[in-house]
Amino acid sequence: MFYMRINSLLAAFMLVIWVAVPGIAQKAQTKPEAIHYIKLGNTLRVIDKPQQAIELLQRALVLVQGNDPYWEAVAYENMGLAYADQQSGAEAVRSYQKALEIYRKLNFAASVTAMQELIDQVAGKALYAGIDIGSSGVKLAIFRTTFENGFYNKDIRSKPLSPNVSLVSGTEQSFDDAQAVMKAYIDSIRHYSILNRHIYIAFSSGVNETLGKTPEKKARLYKLLTNLLPNDSLKIDTTLTAAREAELYVIGAIPRKMWQTTACIDIGSGNTKGGYFDEKQLFHPITIPYGTKTLANQIDSQRSLDIESYKQEGQRMMNDITEGMMKTAFAGEPGIQQRRTVGVGGGAAWAMVTYLHPEKAGTTAVPITQADIARFKQLAMSNYKSLVNPDLTAITDPEVRQKAEADILNAQSQFNEKQIIAGSLLMEAIAKAYVNSNSNKRFVFIRDSDIGWVTGKFLEMANREYDKTIAKEMQNP
Repeated sequence: MFYMRINSLLAAFMLVIWVAVPGIAQKAQTKPEAIHYIKLGNTLRVIDKPQQAIELLQRALVLVQGNDPYWEAVAYENMGLAYADQQSGAEAVRSYQKALEIYRKLNFAASVTAMQELIDQVAGKALYAGIDIGSSGVKLAIFRTTFENGFYNKDIRSKPLSPNVSLVSGTEQSFDDAQAVMKAYIDSIRHYSILNRHIYIAFSSGVNETLGKTPEKKARLYKLLTNLLPNDSLKIDTTLTAAREAELYVIGAIPRKMWQTTACIDIGSGNTKGGYFDEKQLFHPITIPYGTKTLANQIDSQRSLDIESYKQEGQRMMNDITEGMMKTAFAGEPGIQQRRTVGVGGGAAWAMVTYLHPEKAGTTAVPITQADIARFKQLAMSNYKSLVNPDLTAITDPEVRQKAEADILNAQSQFNEKQIIAGSLLMEAIAKAYVNSNSNKRFVFIRDSDIGWVTGKFLEMANREYDKTIAKEMQNP
């Protein structure tokens, strides 16, 4: 609320400047005045006044155009950003293109790269594809990433409901099923004409950990799936660990400016992983070898327990895990408790938000409370049917309701009752581990975290390219 008031006051103040300052409506007369207009124009854009920003930038361009190429490029760049804010894609691309050509003549390689990325975003060309070969099946996501409301929002073009394939079983049937799904996904990527460098395919850490115990099975799966790839430039990454997945998840889910205040945890099907970046941008991982489905399998390893016996055994086993490896994992990274915000992802958190807050189906970052976590466990343990069939009558937005209905059907197909109980036990234990030393922890569910590590991979690659380009420019000014 405080920040909203500050922003409102700033906006009002800038509007007063716009109306009252003499000469602001005329073209710039001097270079300092033109630079002032360019800087003020960008400020107006930031406070959601893109049209006033464009008008001011146009007045600055009258003076700098053809006279000062750097400030001319900056003006066109800011104008492109303002047009993009107005959803005027064609005008935005034209402005970015003019800025790009000037930066290219100035030999500003990093700025050229940035302009090209902005052009691709507006033109819809910046599509990425990730194939996650995971413990419970093969998943595809075709998307582009935008930065909205402080978080990375995935504009998903295709994310088919993946069949439940237990690859960790290592059976011939599961491998055959994986091949069929993989082939369909490769065909889908071809349909979108996605560049090879925008495609990332990987064995999840759960597959690497489980099939790594039987190397011949892992090698066979790798060969079967590699044979489906259309060219040699595409590879399957078989090196992911839980710690590395956690690092990529943080990069893909949490903006860099929030790394010093935010930790992350991802409760997957095969394991739970998380961590945080320190002030030197070194990642400190936390890994726990239990996920929603592996915990459920461990609780009822013989598939023989009735539901009441399963609940009792699940609580007993979770108590042991909490007091043992989970306490050790968190104690080994004291810095994690210094982060006030916890970004939460994974199937258990997604199912909880889907069932308890269907009205948030279209929201990227959803705050979750201790009360939410307690209610999720209570319903999972005592009223499962009510939990998985939430009331949607209060949702009046047809688009949100359609998304909520799809998410509920997806969650029902992905997790059975025993797995939901296991997920609720993990959610409760994780929350307690975080709040033991800080009752003011804020938990935020990050939607589409199942492709967060893919987003992280591409963002990491882009950041490295920018760092190289900027370092080169600094060496050769």
